[in-house]
Amino acid sequence: MIEGMIEILPVAWLEYGFMRNALIAVLLICPLFGMMGTMVVDNRMAFFSDALGHSVLTGIALGVILGLSDPLAAMIAFSLLMAVGIIQVKRSGTSSTDTIIGVFASTAVALGIVILSRGGGFAKYSRYLIGDILSIQVDELYLLALVFAGLILFWLFFFNQMVILSVNSSLAQSRGINIQRMELSFAMVLALVVSISIQWVGILIISSLLVLPAAAARNVAANMHQYHTLSVAFSIIAGLTGLILSYYWGTATGATIVLCAAAIFFLTFLSRQYGGAWGS
Repeated sequence: MIEGMIEILPVAWLEYGFMRNALIAVLLICPLFGMMGTMVVDNRMAFFSDALGHSVLTGIALGVILGLSDPLAAMIAFSLLMAVGIIQVKRSGTSSTDTIIGVFASTAVALGIVILSRGGGFAKYSRYLIGDILSIQVDELYLLALVFAGLILFWLFFFNQMVILSVNSSLAQSRGINIQRMELSFAMVLALVVSISIQWVGILIISSLLVLPAAAARNVAANMHQYHTLSVAFSIIAGLTGLILSYYWGTATGATIVLCAAAIFFLTFLSRQYGGAWGS
């Protein structure tokens, strides 16, 4: 139904099926990242999301070892395992969070590259590094739609708890919120979204797409409602602009979207610095 509505738009590049699929993908992926990015930024989890992205290499390698034709299941499983592992080790308090994430990320990247490069076969997996949203198929769009619906439900049930937790963990605990369970739940949801979308977004830039729209929204938002609304809006604007520009420029779509998101960030930063009346 959505594709039928898109087909009637008077835009030349929508004559191509792969561009219509990419447009739908952008309209699904960007709101996901816009919503999750606010919590990533507020909870200082940018490095964590980057580590999850890099862990996908090992997930792909496990899929190869298991002889899977599509490594997605292995990617999801390893990303979830990575998320749980980082959260559990972080709770031990033996090292700083960034150190723990760095150890997990570097180990996962090295292991993945070693396995995938054996016999010189890494080149065929390089597409995961930069992503290719133009290659997305209709059945994959259904998967994205399912993930999108699941995240909306998660947001409806746990949004207030996550906001309180991001503001102050002591306040969250006094409100009866199970901090450990919420941290683990969000980490696992983030791992799921990252591992599913990374083949279209790219390992090298997925963290940027999570962080930049939320950071831009934080520059200009006056309250929490504006913050989350603007994050989603900026993410969609960057996604649509980047998709169109990449078509005419012949550039990688994911990277072009990130550049658009970066432009929005710098514009909002300058607006905050020199506008004089924006809230923090």
